[in-house]
Amino acid sequence: MDLTLLRSFLAVAESGAITEAAERVGITQPALSRRLQQLETHLGVPLLVRGRKGATLTEMGRMVQSEAQGIVARYERMQEMVSSHQRLEGGTVRIGGGATAVSFILPEAIAAFQAAHPQVRFQMREAGSSEIADDVVAGHLELGVVTLPVRDRELDVTPLTTDRIVLVARRDHRLAQLRRVRIQDLGDQPFVAFEAGSALRNIIDSKLRDAGVEVNVIMELRSIPAILRMVSTTGNLAFVSQLGMEQQGDVVDVPVIGLRIERRLAVIARRGVTLSPAAHAFTRRLHSLHG
Repeated sequence: MDLTLLRSFLAVAESGAITEAAERVGITQPALSRRLQQLETHLGVPLLVRGRKGATLTEMGRMVQSEAQGIVARYERMQEMVSSHQRLEGGTVRIGGGATAVSFILPEAIAAFQAAHPQVRFQMREAGSSEIADDVVAGHLELGVVTLPVRDRELDVTPLTTDRIVLVARRDHRLAQLRRVRIQDLGDQPFVAFEAGSALRNIIDSKLRDAGVEVNVIMELRSIPAILRMVSTTGNLAFVSQLGMEQQGDVVDVPVIGLRIERRLAVIARRGVTLSPAAHAFTRRLHSLHG
């Protein structure tokens, strides 16, 4: 249905005169009459009775007027909603990431973004990189922050930042007292680790195997705060993101000679899908802070 025809009909219905309605909508009287004829032809019923004193609605015309008012009002609300989202005066950013992203990368970016656009809401999900990638492909999330590599051809992948992975220990641990810690010193130590199969765990295990070390994992946890808390209370060692090491009190990072573990984090979105204005703007803010 052409909204122009409906608006023209409503102008006549409200004014009761075609001449006055034509002035209101900014067209000539003959042009308005043609629009009314088009609408009547499209609906297959007469809507107006034209007379010397103006135009009056038929019974069907009154019914169409009521429905047309609702259609036009809903369309105008939709226009305003879209416009407000484009002005970042509304909208929702649906984003997911792993423990590091959700705990130490996204909070700063969200705080800065919401300071400028307080009406934009966020829906976040914490999960492993493969789960986040699946959710983005399925449309459950617009954005994800994941560990590279991501090989799904349905995703656009934009590198974000490099994350350094460090060995951590309680301040009173024997290795924390040494000036020079060798890779071989780790072999007989109990470790708290990320869940087996997670992207970060795979990177850490691969690097240690390349160095000829297989550590003794006695506990697996999902989040960096939980791992650091366990290191603090049990005295076990762990490998975590350096991003999570700020203000940790009695837990310190321990340099290991010849060992450097890094991973690349990236922002993913579904290929060929236009991001919402809020998600697009948040992606720019995220890259400005961490790119």
